[in-house]
Amino acid sequence: MMKTPISSLMQQPVCNAGMDDSVAQVETLLAARRLTWLPVLEPARGEVVGVISASDLVGFHAQGRDAATTRAWQMCSYKPIVVDADTPVGLVAALMVERGIHHVVVTQGGGIVGVVSSLDFVRTFAAPGQAPGAERAGTAGG
Repeated sequence: MMKTPISSLMQQPVCNAGMDDSVAQVETLLAARRLTWLPVLEPARGEVVGVISASDLVGFHAQGRDAATTRAWQMCSYKPIVVDADTPVGLVAALMVERGIHHVVVTQGGGIVGVVSSLDFVRTFAAPGQAPGAERAGTAGG
């Protein structure tokens, strides 16, 4: 299992936000797609600059900041883990633990092909039929 490629755990399709989208737009997207997080991209190159999660938004609102005027790049968590689709699951898990990060963006050929959250790891080890159809972080329709 630990040498299995991370692509075996990733969720698709990936929904993302542009770095200049307002936080209000990001919240609308998360709610409409029933997501708990998404990658934030630099539009011209499609480069991942960060991620925004539900917990990031809780902190944002606790500070009393304005969701309509704040841009995604101003509040996203920077330097997310970005790995190639062939990266072994064990290595990704070790990186997540080492950095205390719950979300990973999976790329192949320069583009995003999927996302993985700590919940995806938990689902892998849950007994078949016991894992509820919980939200699929970062994915549409989940």
